[in-house]
Amino acid sequence: MSSNRPAVPRYDELRQRTDAPPGSSWQLFGPDDQLGTLNFLTPRTALDGTALVRRGRVFNLDYPLNAFVPSLAGTRPPTEHHIFANNPNHRDDWVDSFYLQSTSQVDGLRHIRHPRHGFYGGVADTEIDVGKPALGIQLLAEKGIVGRGILLDAVRYFDSVGDPLVQGRPRGITPSDLDDMARHFGVEVRSGDILLLHTGFAEYWRNATPEQRAAHAGSPGLHQSEDMVAWLWDHQIALTAADNGGLESWPVDPGSGWVDPDEPPPPRGPSHNGMLHRPLIALLGMIIGELWQLHELAEDCAADGVHEFLLTAKPLNLEGGVGSPPNALAVK
Repeated sequence: MSSNRPAVPRYDELRQRTDAPPGSSWQLFGPDDQLGTLNFLTPRTALDGTALVRRGRVFNLDYPLNAFVPSLAGTRPPTEHHIFANNPNHRDDWVDSFYLQSTSQVDGLRHIRHPRHGFYGGVADTEIDVGKPALGIQLLAEKGIVGRGILLDAVRYFDSVGDPLVQGRPRGITPSDLDDMARHFGVEVRSGDILLLHTGFAEYWRNATPEQRAAHAGSPGLHQSEDMVAWLWDHQIALTAADNGGLESWPVDPGSGWVDPDEPPPPRGPSHNGMLHRPLIALLGMIIGELWQLHELAEDCAADGVHEFLLTAKPLNLEGGVGSPPNALAVK
């Protein structure tokens, strides 16, 4: 890890906090902070990212808006695109049913609250509403996400060690797996990095038959554990994203100790009981990405052996937005 690191407590110290929820980063970046781990992105990390551009090869990391229909969450109908003309020489358009987390996405800090401690930084539930800016996605747009991206290719790594990922089945990727992948691909993890995890799920799902989708019993992703939360925080990861539907493995590990047996299931949509989403978003303030388009970037990294690049993302400047397409690019 780089020695040029912001002075913040390690995760085991955060777990001992009594001035804020244990395991949280609340107030560490200032009393009114609403950016969380994006504070690890600095002018220095932006400059370091630009220095990685060698060939000028640009990779679009967003899937089309209706790439995942029907919605994996089951609660997001397709986006409807309409075009109209005011005169024969003019065209304009609009969209209906534009669900901002229906395809490639970033989850902002108002996406998930902690069941006991609430939203990041102690922002009141009443402030999380339309027309109110607290923790809104516009803060990410104003900050701008520019820095060093690193790709850990779980598909190729596990193939190389003779233990391939099986799509349609759960597989928890552990902190030691991340360390092994970083060594395998020659990647040094640095403060402010934007971590991309290639699991192969998105391309599998887009090409799966209805029968394969119906038989789907899970997906690979980050394992739910305190060790995983510690790994991401202690490496000072600014944002972490994957090409699966939730960043973490699904279904959640029932042995993690995070599943609350008394929490009733939601009336609709997926349950977040036991998910990494809660400590990452609500306690640490970590922005996460899901369903990013990573297969072409992974192919290029495998071809040239370079797994670091400039990464930019520009979420929508929507005041009070919960999530957004990332509008992400990798440049090598």
